[in-house]
Amino acid sequence: MPVINRIAGFRDDLVAWRHDLHMHPELAFEEHRTAKTVAERLREFGFDEVVEGIGGTGVVGVLRQGDGPMIGLRADMDALPIQETLADRPHRSRHDGVMHACGHDGHTAMLLGAARYLAETRRFSGTLVFLFQPAEEGRAGARAMIEDGVFDRWPVESVFGVHNMPGLPAGAVAVSPGPVMAAADRFSITIQGKGAHAAAPHLGRDPVVAGAALVQALQHLVSRNCPPHETLVISVTEFHAGDTFNVLPDTARLGGTVRYFDKDLGEAAIAGMRRVIDGIAAAHDVTMSFDYQYGYPPTVNTAAEAEAALRVAAETLGEDKALVQHPVMFAEDFSFFLQVKPGAYGFIGNGEGSPALGCVGLHNPRYDFNDDILTAGASFFARLAETLCPQR
Repeated sequence: MPVINRIAGFRDDLVAWRHDLHMHPELAFEEHRTAKTVAERLREFGFDEVVEGIGGTGVVGVLRQGDGPMIGLRADMDALPIQETLADRPHRSRHDGVMHACGHDGHTAMLLGAARYLAETRRFSGTLVFLFQPAEEGRAGARAMIEDGVFDRWPVESVFGVHNMPGLPAGAVAVSPGPVMAAADRFSITIQGKGAHAAAPHLGRDPVVAGAALVQALQHLVSRNCPPHETLVISVTEFHAGDTFNVLPDTARLGGTVRYFDKDLGEAAIAGMRRVIDGIAAAHDVTMSFDYQYGYPPTVNTAAEAEAALRVAAETLGEDKALVQHPVMFAEDFSFFLQVKPGAYGFIGNGEGSPALGCVGLHNPRYDFNDDILTAGASFFARLAETLCPQR
């Protein structure tokens, strides 16, 4: 794949950095070693400013070169609470129960590669702000950085990031304007009935039957209330009730997620869930408590920035490597950045075909980032910076 020659020249360093991060994964807001490693690298590269502890364990590095725009480039650093099963790989996780199962080690290594190249060449005019973010996995590290004043100290005009995507061709970059990832909220429902012997169910108020009816009814909110041209997902992912075969339990608990692109549709879904819960509870003579928690908002790219990123991908990696990204129902806390700044978030292909080529899905205990795309990702970030902050 076409890449910047200088970046291709230090590919082995990129791989070494990535493997080191993979061997030492750290969970959200615990990325102390990772942050220290990133900060040390940036200082070695000759960055003009390196600040640690932004939003907890975030790192910000700044390059200044003449007058011009200020843009932000972001990578996430945290790992997941998953036991890795890549026992055959020398760079496997050294921490039991923690692994880089989402490729954040690769994202960090790619952005470090771009940082090294841009610090060496300085072929831009403006200010580049490198955002190494903590706690993307469910802990809203992007929001923490914003609340810690990252954009007050470094008021970027736009911000960009990429995430690897198994199943996309290796090294291809996919990006498009508008919604690209969904909101991800969560809910839990507790059903209070009355326990009884399983041989005499008429003496109880069965929370299991009520829960089963509720699961079915919630699905109808999507199929019969969501316009066909819109996208809404309500998934019940937990159902806990009882602990023996011959007793109707007193309680049952359900939990799950709601995902959408349009905020109004999301609010309508919540109202519909409350209506269904009240109706099912009354029909089954049980009580139900409903707890709804808002999570990450939808990730919505601004048009000009998405088009610029796609253009850079085509010029840097080749026309066949620049793809339009269709919206997916995953969620990303980069969405918080895009609520306050223009920008674009895309995907870089981790490979397709066999698991050995990177097609194991994200959050899988056998997942591994594809080292062959590190130079492509670093080149994309570097050319994006040079294009948006052209030399004068």
